[in-house]
Amino acid sequence: MKFLDEAKVYVRSGDGGAGCVGFRREKFIEFGGPDGGDGGRGGDVIVEAVAGLNTLIDFRYQQHFKAEKGHHGEGSNKTGAGGGDVLLRVPPGTQILDDDKETLIADMVKPGDRFVLCRGGDGGFGNTHYKSSTNRAPRRADKGWPGEERWVWLRLKLIADAGIVGLPNAGKSTFLAAVSRARPKIADYPFTTLHPQLGVVLVDKAEFVLADIPGLIEGAHEGAGLGTRFLGHVERCGVLLHLVDGTQDDVAAAYRTIRRELKQYGAGLHTKPEVVALNKIDALTDEEIKAKREKLRRAARKTVHSVSGVSGKGVTELLRVLMKPILARRAGEVAEAAPVEEQAAKAQGWRP
Repeated sequence: MKFLDEAKVYVRSGDGGAGCVGFRREKFIEFGGPDGGDGGRGGDVIVEAVAGLNTLIDFRYQQHFKAEKGHHGEGSNKTGAGGGDVLLRVPPGTQILDDDKETLIADMVKPGDRFVLCRGGDGGFGNTHYKSSTNRAPRRADKGWPGEERWVWLRLKLIADAGIVGLPNAGKSTFLAAVSRARPKIADYPFTTLHPQLGVVLVDKAEFVLADIPGLIEGAHEGAGLGTRFLGHVERCGVLLHLVDGTQDDVAAAYRTIRRELKQYGAGLHTKPEVVALNKIDALTDEEIKAKREKLRRAARKTVHSVSGVSGKGVTELLRVLMKPILARRAGEVAEAAPVEEQAAKAQGWRP
């Protein structure tokens, strides 16, 4: 399936149905009075986050979504039927932005999240609504209220527990293929990975989702290389795995380049927990590994792990280190959700 993380769509809710001017007509009833019903309500445009989706490719082939109009009222005080809603199914992590691509309308984080993007117009009143003691035979009926319409941007930011960052050819895709069943394209030229890849990693009977983010270069926050298009996916990650190619001459400069781009991009990327690893140690001697680890440690000011995605050396130990902040984050989310669930239970009559 082709990956698409951004799409522009046009949405319009349904207009309300018109009210009816009607009068009761029955044998032996001389003054039947008004009996025109109200119009039905127009359909809504609803966005729902659905589990199992990880791309916006469906919106490449259909960009216009219009809900059904409300049906008009009828005699005998019959209210018109409401118009059918239109449901847009998007992957969890999708943001809905206004046409200016800056104003955030909604953030669909969890599966099951729903948001009414455009509300349908109300139906118009029939003449029954206007009858009174002084107006026995009103001939007024209203048209339905118009629906809403707008252009919006859908922007997907993948939700992963951990994200791999680094310069092009740092071995990110090779590492992902080594620890999961994901099969990203792997080659020896820069920018082999053109879109994020997800893989499920199993370590010590625990699972987490790992994302391979396309390589960043200097000036990425301003659009250089693949630009900021994929930096947004890092925002959803709980911890960053920073892979540095051990075969290059200046590993410290490579580390600082990525850290500078994360900080200048903003959105708190530089404050996320980070695990630093010297990759491709299978191509280095023991002396080179020791020297480059020390140089990278001074630049990062944290522990540097040695790993090789090709040979598998140090992979399991690195995954265990990654798992610690992920489990801590999950425990914090459970603790935050507990008071909300307790309040809901009390509202239903439960008492501890």
